[in-house]
Amino acid sequence: MPKMAEDADPNWEVATVKPSDPNGQESRLGMNGREFVVIRQTLGTLLLLGYGVQQRQLVNAPDWITTARWDVKAVPDTPGKPSLKQLQSLTRKLLTQRFGLVMHTEQRSMEVYALTIAKGGVKMAQSTGDPNKGPNESDSAINGQRTIKMQNASMSDLALVLNVYLDRPAVDHSGLSGRYDFQLKYSVDETKAPTDGSAAPGIFTAIQEELGLKLEPVKAPTDVLVIDKVERPGAN
Repeated sequence: MPKMAEDADPNWEVATVKPSDPNGQESRLGMNGREFVVIRQTLGTLLLLGYGVQQRQLVNAPDWITTARWDVKAVPDTPGKPSLKQLQSLTRKLLTQRFGLVMHTEQRSMEVYALTIAKGGVKMAQSTGDPNKGPNESDSAINGQRTIKMQNASMSDLALVLNVYLDRPAVDHSGLSGRYDFQLKYSVDETKAPTDGSAAPGIFTAIQEELGLKLEPVKAPTDVLVIDKVERPGAN
C-alpha cells in the first residue's frame, strides 16, 4: 500500500467505537490496509500511541482508563498508509472526537530511562534522508524476538518508540541532533527464542551492542499528561 502524502494532515472519514466483548480473546492495534483496527485495547494504550506517554505519566485519570477495553474501526479521509506521526495525530483526534478528551501537559520529576551514548560511540548510520521529513518505522515480532527498523529517525523518535516497550518513559539525553538509520533486534520472550545460541540479547544489551547507545535509570523532569476531562464514548 502506498504511503500517505507526507504533508497530509488526515482526519477520520468514519470512526466507530464500542466496548469490547468481555469474553473476547483477540487483541490488536494497528492499520489493516486503509482501516485503523483496535481490538480489546484500553484508553491508556490509545493515549500511549497518541501522546507517547505511559500510565505513570497520566495525572488525574479515572480508573477505567486502564481497565475498560474498546474496539475501534476507523478509516482516514486521506488515501495511503499514514506515517507514525500521522497515526499519532489521527489517534489524538479520535481521543478528542469520541472520548471528549481535554488535557494539558506539565513537567514533573519521575523515574525514567535516559537514552545516552555508550562507551565507544554510536554504531548507527547517519541518515541521508530529508531532515525536514519524519522517520520511517516498522517493527515485527517472531520466535520471541522483536525487530525495530527506523530510517531518518532522531533520538527523540527512538525514545518515543521505546516508550511502547519499556516499563518507564525513555527520555533523550544523548545530545545527538542528527538523524539515523538503524535496526534493533532483541529478545522479548526467552521461552520462545531460538536455543541454538542465535537468539538476540535483551533490549538493554541490544541497544548498547547494536546502536552504541544505553538506557540509564535516572530521575529527571519529563512530560506528564494531565486529564482535565474524558468520558466513555456514546453511541456511534
